[in-house]
Amino acid sequence: MKRVIVIGAGIGGLAAAVRLQHAGYEVALYEKEPQVGGKMSRIRGDGFTFDVGPTIVMMPALYREAFEACGRDADDYIPMEKVEPLMDVSFGPNERLRLSNDLSSVTEAVEAVSERDAQGYFTYLALLYKRYLIAKDNFLERSFRGPLDFYNPKSLVAGARLHTLGDAYSSVSKYVKDDRLRKALAFQTLYIGISPYEGPSLYMIIPMIELLYGVWFMKGGMYAMAQGLERLFLEQGGELHLSTPVDRIAIEFGGARGVEAGGRLDRADYVVCDADFPYAMKRLVGDARARGKYTDAKIDSMSYSCSCFVLYLGLDKRYETDAVHSIRFAPDFERNVADLFDDERFPDDPSFYCYAPCSLDASLAPEGCQTLYVLVPVPPLSANGPAWGPAEVAARRDLVLDLVERETAYGDVRDHIVFERAFTPLDFAERFNACNGATFGLRPTLFQSNYWRPHNKASACDNLYFCGSSVHPGAGVPIVLLSAKLAVEELLRDDGRAAGAEGGR
Repeated sequence: MKRVIVIGAGIGGLAAAVRLQHAGYEVALYEKEPQVGGKMSRIRGDGFTFDVGPTIVMMPALYREAFEACGRDADDYIPMEKVEPLMDVSFGPNERLRLSNDLSSVTEAVEAVSERDAQGYFTYLALLYKRYLIAKDNFLERSFRGPLDFYNPKSLVAGARLHTLGDAYSSVSKYVKDDRLRKALAFQTLYIGISPYEGPSLYMIIPMIELLYGVWFMKGGMYAMAQGLERLFLEQGGELHLSTPVDRIAIEFGGARGVEAGGRLDRADYVVCDADFPYAMKRLVGDARARGKYTDAKIDSMSYSCSCFVLYLGLDKRYETDAVHSIRFAPDFERNVADLFDDERFPDDPSFYCYAPCSLDASLAPEGCQTLYVLVPVPPLSANGPAWGPAEVAARRDLVLDLVERETAYGDVRDHIVFERAFTPLDFAERFNACNGATFGLRPTLFQSNYWRPHNKASACDNLYFCGSSVHPGAGVPIVLLSAKLAVEELLRDDGRAAGAEGGR
């Protein structure tokens, strides 16, 4: 039986590990943290439970497929329910837009803005759906090894049909005139760490996916997905090493032959790396030839996504709101985004996202209490970026809570905080080896997407494969799940097995 080592028990590493174990390999999974999940981790304290990173379940079929590919019923691991309302969007203290999973409710909300904009809104969603199908079939669900995998007539024609050269905000502006609706559609590019004013218009498929496929919730929060995959991996006989960081990937004769971890060399036939790609190249792959073009200078010159400042608040009060997900927009949203991506400063007037899941799962907090997660997009770590010492964190916390009290349902939240934790870009860098603390990995610019993004199969090293947010197809939990699938398919191909043939051996 051939042996595979998977580095990192983030969602990509877990998904790759269960697929490989099911395919008949002996799989060892190494994770530096004491629990699985990576950024899909959790914080627990004083009876409160928080998701650390991802919170929004989109494209539920991809979550389910990770289990179904192993012959399991996903409902036995991650039962899901639809979130309603989909999201509350605030443009000021008394100006809100409620988005729904229900078509008639969405139509009513958008028509309340204007019938003309409702027509443009739905025309644009239909266009996005068409582009999504093109992207899914030609780019998202296929990997690239060499130039001819991308530079061929079929791919080039598909790329032209996607109209990727325009930015997301300009794209929606052609169809929707009301600036509030434009913001509500364009904001979601920040979910993958790129500005809506510079990100390729293709990434506008994110709000389309939310509205057409719905937003879902798992009991226990998003961490239930990591727990479910961990359980499946162990049920299959997988070998899990927690609190065991990998020090290096052993490269011999031009190929990966195992890893060095815990002071010993563990040999394997193949290595799948779910550690952040820039970190892996700089810290785990010591052989210059195996790194190929990804030298330190190349890694440092690449563009990185934004990071996050997150407040995890345990409250001794249950607020009367049914919105699990809500967004507060800065009045000058364009200035806010420029602060993040151009000026590298903490915004004076930040937009932020709130997550309050206790209305769907009371077990996440003590009786009569609730959790509140507040996320502010911020610049990644850099020499010119904001500092994150205790004084800066305290000042930014107060600024954000001022806005929360003024413009959300949590008007007296400071009076009810009984548990508090904060994550900054430093935490994402130190806890999860995210290069520059960039929460979403490499920024998905035009020339850091598709063929130009790091590949799932190492270009200059045999038997080495990559998954995760910094490699193809990109960031976001559903897309990272696809990256795990593609990495496994590449490994199977090299092992002389048809891509996708993940049955037992």
